[in-house]
Amino acid sequence: MTDPIGDPRPLTAGVMGWPIVHSRSPRIFAHWFAAAGIEGRYCHLAVCEADFEQVFRTLPRAGFRGVNVTVPHKLSALRCADSATDTARQIGAANMIRFTPDGEIIADNTDAYGFIENIRQGAPDWNPASGPAVVLGAGGAARAVLVALRDAGAPQIRLINRTSVKADDLAAELGDPISVIPWQERSSALADAATLVNTSSLGMTGQPKLEIALDDLPETALINDIVYTPLRTDLLAAGRARGNPTVDGLGMLLHQARPSYRAWFGGDPLVDETLRQVCLA
Repeated sequence: MTDPIGDPRPLTAGVMGWPIVHSRSPRIFAHWFAAAGIEGRYCHLAVCEADFEQVFRTLPRAGFRGVNVTVPHKLSALRCADSATDTARQIGAANMIRFTPDGEIIADNTDAYGFIENIRQGAPDWNPASGPAVVLGAGGAARAVLVALRDAGAPQIRLINRTSVKADDLAAELGDPISVIPWQERSSALADAATLVNTSSLGMTGQPKLEIALDDLPETALINDIVYTPLRTDLLAAGRARGNPTVDGLGMLLHQARPSYRAWFGGDPLVDETLRQVCLA
């Protein structure tokens, strides 16, 4: 079988994390392999933090073309790589690694890309430059979302987190147009916003509810929750009930995988309803 990009190495990649068995990424890649008619292999790689660097550096010699990286290894992946893209450096973490044929380890981050592409697919009329964005949460996912919104032209980004110190540090690191709003003012901070994004774990299955009143949010504002368990969170349900455009978080997972597939295997895989159903099955 001829390799799509002329690479003599096996069509092998995977996803590293701890734990990792819950990851849906192998489903995504298996679907794309079948659609492209290639015999690729994409596997779970359960690696604890203590063993990460040793395993990470072994993978190129084991024939891997690359790996995706998830918690708790995104910071370590960036640190251990030989080089990194500007996007990975800005976000401060790596979720996609490419191993070159000569063994170089290149770190990238596709979370910001996945975030933007998911919204553009789910809400084609969304214009990030039309007004302020409100981002809830200041964890690792928030970093990618903030960089994506800033680069997409959001004129103001209001960062709100239960722990203000984390938000302050993140805003100081990433700079304009990010400003920190106290958690207790989260509802009033929605006034005149064009975009509301929840990057926190609040509202996720098994986590506390996200308590926020949407009364001051314009009905034209887009609401996105990067949580996809459940797929329809209370935040999205409340927004839909009042007429706001809403986009769930599953598409971010799907779209962030596309640059990895392109880099390792060639071609531009399709994100559509069939793929969504494969992941949800």
